[in-house]
Amino acid sequence: MSEQSKNEWLEWIKAIVVAIALAFILRTFFFATSIVEGASMDPTLENGERVMFNKIIYYIDEPERGDIVIIERPVKSYVKRIVGQPGDTIEIRDHTLFINGKEQNQPYLNQTAIHATRDFGKVEIPEDHYFVMGDNRSISKDSRNGLGFVEESEIIGRTELVIYPFNEWGLTN
Repeated sequence: MSEQSKNEWLEWIKAIVVAIALAFILRTFFFATSIVEGASMDPTLENGERVMFNKIIYYIDEPERGDIVIIERPVKSYVKRIVGQPGDTIEIRDHTLFINGKEQNQPYLNQTAIHATRDFGKVEIPEDHYFVMGDNRSISKDSRNGLGFVEESEIIGRTELVIYPFNEWGLTN
């Protein structure tokens, strides 16, 4: 093997090692993927879709109302939408969401989901906690019925885009 051929192989090996290291760093600290399980986020996200989520965003910013987030619990992770922030008062009355007494427009919901939203609350969200709901209100396990308030530390990222199936490729928020 010639010296030029050896150098070429070394350069390829270096490039591959750098690419693997970069992919590991990006996956560990910045972005990751998750698979949507179930229909609780229909029609926004569908069962089986793979989403990419931003893991670093909440180190530099706070979760906001409307964000679709990944919640990590000991048994499983959940994909839900933040509806209420710390200190907010949440109430659902006559299929309408009220936050701090003000009626909320939820353009991401279809009419079926709006009419499936049953009365709930009035509850105040504790400090460092969030109130989350699925977009498919009739079947979603969320802050109303099973998940309870979500601690800020349990929110591990914000979904950014659907990456699979390819025909669904696009932003989630």
